[in-house]
Amino acid sequence: MTARPADGFGARFALPLVLGPALNSINTTMISVALVPIAEATGASAAQVILLVAGLYLASAIAQPVLGRLVDLYGPRRIYVTGMAVAALAGLVPLFAPTFGAALAARIVVGIGTSSAYPAAMASIRAQAARTRREPPRGLFSALSVSSLTSAAIGPVLGGVLVTHFGWQSIFVANTPYGLAAIVLALLWLPGDRPRPATIRPDDDADGERRPRLDVAGLVLFAVAIASVLVFVLGLWPGQYWLPAVTVVATAALVVWERRRDQPFIDVRMLAARPALLRTYARLFLVHTCVYLVIYGMTQWLQSAAGYGAGAAGWMQLPAVLLAGVAAVLVSRGRGLRVPLMLAAVIPAVGGLLLTFLAADSPTWVILVAIALFGPSQGLAAVSNQVALYAQAPPRQTGVSAGMSRTAVQLGAIAASGVIGPLFGSGATDADLHLVGWIITGLAAAALLLTAADPALRTDGRAAS
Repeated sequence: MTARPADGFGARFALPLVLGPALNSINTTMISVALVPIAEATGASAAQVILLVAGLYLASAIAQPVLGRLVDLYGPRRIYVTGMAVAALAGLVPLFAPTFGAALAARIVVGIGTSSAYPAAMASIRAQAARTRREPPRGLFSALSVSSLTSAAIGPVLGGVLVTHFGWQSIFVANTPYGLAAIVLALLWLPGDRPRPATIRPDDDADGERRPRLDVAGLVLFAVAIASVLVFVLGLWPGQYWLPAVTVVATAALVVWERRRDQPFIDVRMLAARPALLRTYARLFLVHTCVYLVIYGMTQWLQSAAGYGAGAAGWMQLPAVLLAGVAAVLVSRGRGLRVPLMLAAVIPAVGGLLLTFLAADSPTWVILVAIALFGPSQGLAAVSNQVALYAQAPPRQTGVSAGMSRTAVQLGAIAASGVIGPLFGSGATDADLHLVGWIITGLAAAALLLTAADPALRTDGRAAS
């Protein structure tokens, strides 16, 4: 049900919140059609241009919680506008410096800038709920999910049009007008950060004055832990088997350090006291790993084993995207969480089993059904886990909690690519796809057990805070 403007969650409030997160999704997929033109124009190798994909993943996975913490400290609109400005400026860099180094730097900075949008959106919803004393409509969470799903789907199409007619730099420059439009709408329609509702203000000092402090040491330790595991899984630094040890040491140091801080970057004491929030992150990771295994794996198998062209392989993903959007809209009309979250695990388990029966000569409609099964689970998981996150995250830490949820999703994407890369390295076969199907089934079963046994999901299906 659409909120009335008087409720405080009307179209003017929602539009800038929906636009920002979509820009990160567009950039994630738009680059796929520009890798070859960039390599040809700049003289970069195939191994180098793949850094354009990995660079944004790395930047976003680390920056989402960092920007989320800044949102909690300084207010969502301020950080949202700043992030969009950074992305808009970074998009102009390859226009004036058409080199591979400039393109890589621009991708990383765009990833950092757009990472402000989702934490700011969730914190803005929390602040508006406190101002209006109304619960936000679930349709608003659905809109956030649908915008990201839709923009991810149109990214390759938009990228192809831009590269064909305006050159490879245009996929970077596109961030500039988009970012400026998001800034204008945010300044016009989002409430200011002063005064902020008391329920979402940062912790006060003993004298009652607000003195927010950024835990730089905690931020650095978190960045080292995430970057080391992502670089190892992606194989960006071949032969460096000591990187997992760096991850373990940095994580242990992060926990010890954060437990002693009064304003930690990652509040490990809060996470320990709220295991429901950790289970929400785990569900996001498991389900989205399944989804990305299909996105990455099926595209390669369709071309390598089944004989489909690149264009056909891309279009065959469209039914899954459409069903994801439909599922996101439908779940927004309900109230419970347990059933949609269980369905979000059951459906990919069925899809994974179906993959184990596919062969290169399978009918096209059977392949389409197998791919489409993973669409609804993405929509169900995105909306339901967003609602659960909103209920489970402390009001004063909504931004960083939302950022961590996006990191969980991106870790799923990285984990999937870490499986597909070595497995399909010499060309995808039916046997390889069957193994992917069994992996998906196992991950989905784990998500199902995690959801079914979650005591934070009450008998009526709502998330307990």
